[in-house]
Amino acid sequence: MTDPGADPDLDLTHIDTPKAEPIRMRTLVHLRWFAIGGQMAAVVVAWSMGIGFVKTPVLLLIAASITMNLWLFLRPPKRTSPGRAVLQLSFDLVQISALMALTGGMANPFALLVLAPVTIAAASLNARQVLALGLATVALITLAATLGLPLREPDGDLLRMEPILALGHWAALVIGVVFFAGYAHRVTAELSDTSNALFATQMALSREQRLQHLGGVVAAAAHEMGTPLATIKLIAGELADELKDDPDLHADAMALRDSADRCAAILRSMGRAGKDDLHMRAAPLRAVLEDAASPHADRGPLVEIHAEGPIIRRDPAIIHGLRNLIQNAVDFAESRVVIETQETPGALVVTVRDDGPGYPPQLLSRIGDPYLSRRADAQRGSYEGMGLGLFIAKTLLERSGARLGFANGGPGAIVSVRWPIDRIRARDRVALTRNPTIET
Repeated sequence: MTDPGADPDLDLTHIDTPKAEPIRMRTLVHLRWFAIGGQMAAVVVAWSMGIGFVKTPVLLLIAASITMNLWLFLRPPKRTSPGRAVLQLSFDLVQISALMALTGGMANPFALLVLAPVTIAAASLNARQVLALGLATVALITLAATLGLPLREPDGDLLRMEPILALGHWAALVIGVVFFAGYAHRVTAELSDTSNALFATQMALSREQRLQHLGGVVAAAAHEMGTPLATIKLIAGELADELKDDPDLHADAMALRDSADRCAAILRSMGRAGKDDLHMRAAPLRAVLEDAASPHADRGPLVEIHAEGPIIRRDPAIIHGLRNLIQNAVDFAESRVVIETQETPGALVVTVRDDGPGYPPQLLSRIGDPYLSRRADAQRGSYEGMGLGLFIAKTLLERSGARLGFANGGPGAIVSVRWPIDRIRARDRVALTRNPTIET
């Protein structure tokens, strides 16, 4: 079964990402001030309308919330731990539920605000803490509905809801707890996964760019070290001629000259590769595909490249993205991976197909999303089965203007990458620069 992608070069097992605060205490304090303002406004309006309720306990509950905020303002914690956030949200939950019970229970038009703490928790805390707050919310809503004190009209009559309406209001609040908490937690988890995957994408691209920049450093080092090595070789040769009468010293001088020759040959080879990496910003399509496929050419399945195409941009992001697609195909091919290209007047298409079992049908519509599964492959030393490889490839290639398609057929998995030709083509002729000055 084809894995929806793992970055071939990126090992996330050793990445220590900093643990962020679940929610800043200052945010909780600001939200509480808004709640206090709304509660005071509701008390004042109800009082002015002559609606009867137990005023002293209500004002004491609001005062307790004000006191909590003032205490946090005077003694703010340095960091908000998940446990501290749970305590603060639990305090808000109890305070709002008690206010609801003292002001009509299910007949209170502002009872919906009891959902605020659990919704905030769902957006910032883990599933276990959200579940605990959700159950507490349902329990307190039920207590408020059962033990709530009724409001009174100005003439003293009780304001009561019909039992069927009160039951419906209670059911709506309970459903609201499940819906808002579940929805907020799911969205936050997906945003977090996407953020982590984008971080991995930036790391992969940064590493690819560093490798190419390293080529320029190697080329410069080879150029600078050429002269001292030539001097060493010349002096070693002269010493060898003068020490012919002493076999041991003559042999040492010859070994020194041979070592200088070897170093010069190594530096020439590195310099040629470095100059290629430094100066070659455009290359034939086949050369770019061979560069992307080269790390996987000897891993077992035969990698065939059938490519005839234009000179294209030799961009680290494009090479790394194609390399991830090829790696995924090689991982699950039975014996063969085929890379084909097609050029039309307006587009360039690269297709990577393997003869493996293909993508899991249930995941086919979500290929390219990060963290499709949580299976870890310890033998590879990196997170496999998490969708990171194809997510990184898709992100990098789409930034270059490509559109990706994923399918099964023939057998095996098929990935097509389609660029508008003007986004991928590079000029194969550029103006010559001035010749360098040679100092003698």
